[in-house]
Order: sequence, then C-alpha cells, then structure tokens
Amino acid sequence: MNIWLTTALAVAGGLVVLWLAALVTLAITRPRAGLLTEAIRLLPDLLRLIPRLARDRTLPRGVRVRLWLLLGYLALPIDMVPDFIPVLGYADDAIVVAVVLRAVVRAAGPEALERHWPGTDGGLAAVRRLAGASR
Repeated sequence: MNIWLTTALAVAGGLVVLWLAALVTLAITRPRAGLLTEAIRLLPDLLRLIPRLARDRTLPRGVRVRLWLLLGYLALPIDMVPDFIPVLGYADDAIVVAVVLRAVVRAAGPEALERHWPGTDGGLAAVRRLAGASR
C-alpha cells in the first residue's frame, strides 16, 4: 500500500478515536438534566459572562486561555456532537460550558463568577449550581 494512503488512514483513524473519546467524556461529565435546561435558558447571560471572565487579568492565564478557547468553540458553526445524536447532540454546547465553568470555579473561585455576572440573582444561583459552586 502507498505510504501516503497508509498515513492518511492512520490520521483519520486517530481523529475518529479522539472524537469518540471526547463524546464519552461529554457523556460522563454532563450535569443533571435540570441543570442543562437552566444552562440553555441562561445562554444569553453566559455569553456575556464568558468574555468578561476571559478579559479579567486577575484570573490565572490558564483559566483565561480556556475561556477564549470556549468562546472559539461556541463561535464555530460545527458542533463536536452532531445534532442527530439523542440528548448529547443538542446539549453539547451547554455541557462544554458547564465543564469549563467548573474548571474556572476550581481555579479562580466562585467570587469571579459573582464579580462578572450580568444577570439576575436567580440566574447567578443557577450558574453556581451548574459550575458546582452552590452555596
């Protein structure tokens, strides 16, 4: 077999394996169904919160990088999980946001969310639950 064809097949196979691993990770780390519904409802406020957090120079650089990568992912028209896959297909963006917010809260503390939250107190309480920072 041609070396280029072998290389192309190996790269394609590796990408499929990485995609399947990402799919399994999303399925395992997804929050409860009620939190996903809240995240979808809070999407406009979350889309204002994420850039505010990403521009906050008091947060660690790694946190800001994760937030900018999240914004890039959300801006892409292509989803990691196609919409024809039940449950995860429509909820993948909310799951990714929840996972990144949990990492932000672990690294920067819930005060960072409170400082930059643009919405209501009820919305902030829902985001705290989503990020695993309930009080």
